[in-house]
Amino acid sequence: MTLSFTAPTTPVRIDHYSAVHLAADIARSVATECGLPGAIPDQAAVVASELASNIDKHASDGVLYIQPMPLGGGMEIIAADHGPGMPELQLCLTDGYSTTKTLGAGLGAVKRIATAFMIDTRPGIGTLVCARLTPPGSPHAGRQDVGLVCLPTEDEEHCGDAAAVMDTGSARTGAIIDGLGHGPDAAEAAQTALRSFRTTAERPLPDIVTAMHRALRHTRGAAVGLVRLHDERAEYCGIGNVRMVALSPGAVHHRLTGQPGVVGWRLPAPRTHRLALPVEAAVVMHSDGIDLRWAHTPADFLLRLPIPLLAAAISHRHRHVRDDAAVLAASPQPRNP
Repeated sequence: MTLSFTAPTTPVRIDHYSAVHLAADIARSVATECGLPGAIPDQAAVVASELASNIDKHASDGVLYIQPMPLGGGMEIIAADHGPGMPELQLCLTDGYSTTKTLGAGLGAVKRIATAFMIDTRPGIGTLVCARLTPPGSPHAGRQDVGLVCLPTEDEEHCGDAAAVMDTGSARTGAIIDGLGHGPDAAEAAQTALRSFRTTAERPLPDIVTAMHRALRHTRGAAVGLVRLHDERAEYCGIGNVRMVALSPGAVHHRLTGQPGVVGWRLPAPRTHRLALPVEAAVVMHSDGIDLRWAHTPADFLLRLPIPLLAAAISHRHRHVRDDAAVLAASPQPRNP
């Protein structure tokens, strides 16, 4: 069993040059908390500094999402902005190319430092970058086809949403939990449900929901969405306002929402929906902190994003800042060669 990501994302809004230093400090701290050895925490600071500086100099409405990797094993730094994009991307990725004097040496240095590096840039739309750092000797750890962002209400310390993903055998199981309301009580409900999920993730989805219901009886309760991904098929079970969307590079295939109810208070008999997944399909699941209209007519560039960038892109463009928000994007586990 692969352990899940559980900590809230640390967002750093890049609205002043001082945010560059803040991003570097947070990246170094998260790398240390993830147990990354040697010089990796300082390398994480360089990556965050370079990505934040690029936003400060060249883009607008930019943010860095800094967090442990969704399935563990390292950390990731995701940059998202609204900006001019990079018409000369290959030149920007040349090691040593930099238009500003920063701690690093341009995106080329970020790409060289990172275990895994993904970028998508669209003229007039903006740029998304994901840099993952993992311990030496784990070259495949950064290749997780999972993206996850979990953010508290703006100006709120506690996050009432939670999210996690776990690999159990050949299946991949994800959870989105939305504690009712905001603040410490909502966060307590979300974290209680998350602890229950960790211990029951291998069970049938209705059994996981029922176990959460028992665990949440003395809390304010939560909306819960669960998805289980197999090769070319998926199962979804939800209670409350958690939405699931299945999409591929060409289209949206399924849109589902949870049954009416509150886990911990009023639980209907949980139902499991079974869906066929086209080749190269991904599943996105999110709380109501994300505007559901993104999936009605999603932009073509969203459909074609690498999965590790997808959750951040949806959050950055479609989040309600006055609500907690959690987004999970995932595909089935890769087949064994």
